[in-house]
Amino acid sequence: MSAGGLRGLVELLRFVRPFRVRFGAAVAASMVSMGFGLMFPWLVGRLLDASIPSLKAVPVAPWMSDLDTVALVLIGTLALQAGLTFFSSYSFNRVGESAVVGLRRELYERLLGLPMKFFGEHRVGELASRLSNDLAQIQDTLTFLFAAAIRQSMMLVGGVAMIAATSLRLSLVMISSFPVLILLAVVFGRRIRRLSRAAQDRLAESATVVEETLQGIANVKAFTNEAYEVRRYGSALEAFLAIVVRSAKYRAGLIAFIIVGIFGSIVLVLWYGARLMKAGALSHGELTQFMLYTTFVGGAVSSFAEIVSQGQKAIGATERVRELLGETPENIQHPTSNIQHPTAEIGGAVSFEDVSFRYPSRPDLAVLQNITLHAAPGEKIALVGPSGAGKSTIVSLLLRFYEPESGRLLLDGRDAREFDLAAVRRSIAIVPQEVLLFGGSIRDNIAYGKPGASDDEIRDAARRAHCAEFIERFPEGYDTLVGERGVKLSGGQRQRVAIARAFLRDPRILIFDEATSSLDSESEALIQEAFATLLEGRTAFVIAHRLATVRRVDRIYVIEQGSVTESGSHDELIVRPGGTYRRLAEMQFAS
Repeated sequence: MSAGGLRGLVELLRFVRPFRVRFGAAVAASMVSMGFGLMFPWLVGRLLDASIPSLKAVPVAPWMSDLDTVALVLIGTLALQAGLTFFSSYSFNRVGESAVVGLRRELYERLLGLPMKFFGEHRVGELASRLSNDLAQIQDTLTFLFAAAIRQSMMLVGGVAMIAATSLRLSLVMISSFPVLILLAVVFGRRIRRLSRAAQDRLAESATVVEETLQGIANVKAFTNEAYEVRRYGSALEAFLAIVVRSAKYRAGLIAFIIVGIFGSIVLVLWYGARLMKAGALSHGELTQFMLYTTFVGGAVSSFAEIVSQGQKAIGATERVRELLGETPENIQHPTSNIQHPTAEIGGAVSFEDVSFRYPSRPDLAVLQNITLHAAPGEKIALVGPSGAGKSTIVSLLLRFYEPESGRLLLDGRDAREFDLAAVRRSIAIVPQEVLLFGGSIRDNIAYGKPGASDDEIRDAARRAHCAEFIERFPEGYDTLVGERGVKLSGGQRQRVAIARAFLRDPRILIFDEATSSLDSESEALIQEAFATLLEGRTAFVIAHRLATVRRVDRIYVIEQGSVTESGSHDELIVRPGGTYRRLAEMQFAS
């Protein structure tokens, strides 16, 4: 194992720290248990010598000459070893599982705290694989591999020591093959680690295919592309299998070399021990003791091949997890030293001053160019323009998913970076064009805007969003499950639940990204009718392609190719000769 890989595993042991007392007890119990285990061959030898007193035997205490006493001691040590093994195994599993739960929690928290730039560069399936497959490898290390390494290390060291205590020449024969085996383990181990990391990457890619396919299952079936997706998933699995097979070849080769080396030395030890017994230098019990100890040592060395192999796989998984834990979350990217108003409430005034922006994943494409727009507290602003003009990007900057490349975003006349990031977002509610509902109940989804809200608050928000009518028609009412991503509700119903969620939040700033696009004419009329009272005292940004939804706003900004080309009220823009807004209005209203 590389020094960096070992450091990575040691760093992850900090998740074991809260359970260090139980962990230490498990280590101690495991060591004492292996101590009793190492007594087994010696006691068996004494048992045989006690049963054949006529043969040469090593000097023994008086109780060792009694066959029944030796047998009772042997049974007692086995019982103690069993009890200690149970305790250590249970404790290692409990500590390992608890530590991995802590690691999962921290990794998930870190993922949720990362900026939108990160999620623009990574696919959901890949990240899900990190939370499942990579952590499963680490879990195996903490629950099984570490305990196995302790047991086999004691078995190896203790076995060689016991052989050396009786015959130094026998122990030298045994350990003569160790340097070659260690060198092979290092060479093979490095290759296995690289292949293990590559295999985890391919497995993450296959998980991404599954994630995307199941999320877009309606499109898959609509285009009858089931066979295509099966082939795509199969290709990803074949790439994973190819790497796993190569890794298995190296692991098998390492095990084969170790078997030849260690068991070859065992044969030499047994051959030499048999010659000593024939010459009268060893008793029957001593030779049996030698045979058992050499078997213990051989088994320990053989198991180390698998331990090293599994350890290399764990290091590969650890490297990927450490990369995620090493990512800088948003609250660190926006240092607290810049926050001058951590507890200040946002009043609702918003200004973009000469803001330009490029997405980090597309640095060659300017999305916004010197955008300047203003919204006074309580003012309703509409952003209108063709798709790709930059309207949603303006909203992303307002939510501080990204920071402007140049220019400033001002809130209440102060730089937005002077406010706590969470405080800014708590002051904003958004109803997106593509509504995502979580797979719980309608009540849960509305309450997502204000966790812990009372039933009265939830019902009031639903009433104001005009979705109480259809909710109360369901047999389960507000406890109706919406299904995965809200599939059990119609598009219009999902949209109104999302609007209720935003109303429940009671923000200073509301963002409607085509918020009525999925509503029928009657529902849209009800929502439009409620706007005057629902938005009273709040700043609102309305992104709309359907100009009928923006007639009542205070000011309209027309965005084209990342720039503001027109601004004014509906009545002002509709009469402007040659204006884009007038052209769009004539096209829509004429139809």
